[in-house]
Amino acid sequence: MKESITIETLHLFPVLDKLLIELLHSLSEEEWDAQTVAKRWKVKDVAAHLLDGNLRGLSISRDRYFGEKPENINTYEDLVLFLNHLNLTWTNATRRLSPQVLTNLLETTGKEYSEHLTTLHPFDQAIFSVAWAGQEASRNWFHIAREYTEKFLHQQQIRDAVGKPGIMTKALFYPFLDTFMYAFPHTFKNVPAERGTVVSINVSTDIGGQWNILKTGDAWIFNKDENLHPNALVTIDPETAWKLFSKSWNTEQVMDKVEIKGNISLGKQALKMVAVMA
Repeated sequence: MKESITIETLHLFPVLDKLLIELLHSLSEEEWDAQTVAKRWKVKDVAAHLLDGNLRGLSISRDRYFGEKPENINTYEDLVLFLNHLNLTWTNATRRLSPQVLTNLLETTGKEYSEHLTTLHPFDQAIFSVAWAGQEASRNWFHIAREYTEKFLHQQQIRDAVGKPGIMTKALFYPFLDTFMYAFPHTFKNVPAERGTVVSINVSTDIGGQWNILKTGDAWIFNKDENLHPNALVTIDPETAWKLFSKSWNTEQVMDKVEIKGNISLGKQALKMVAVMA
């Protein structure tokens, strides 16, 4: 069977990068210092993290230079701790850089990284797996989609902090959310249920959609059949969705913002989905 790219995101990288640079050029000194929903990061820290993504992506994927190599990574938690350490040391160091320097570097490296990603064969094995989706090996197209979610998420964190909308559109938000939903089956990996049980997440408004998982003999799998009758249906608005599934908000914070129909326990489990390394 011929493989196909499930989520096309490569063409959106230049669009997001252009919007990011325009956004950063528009920020005042006070806005660069605004607090984001990423509790430890202000706007400037998030911009620095985006720069780190470009630079590390180019260094590792294009140049095969790994720099700091993780040691004694035996569990998912070990990997998260290692990545958190990298993020902390980087953002601490880049506090020495001016917003203008950060913006200029983001503009240059964003173009370089987007160009590099176009050289990757979509069905070759990616240099890193998408661990939050439970994968031990991933195709390049999914690695690229994961990188897209990083760029979308962190730009949206900045826009949210300074009150400047612009990327919560069907064209940009839906691919971000569609990629995040690959964590949906993995969230239920240890949840028992009868064969044929269906759990659905509906993200409201015209920029959202509905995603279903179906319990088979020994696994939960995606099923986009629109005629399914879910045993649990979770309805959530887009603003709550991106904050919850990126772990900026926790389940308790959103219970008054979501609607669960059917099996409450299965619905609450869906709210535990996390599609970032956290």
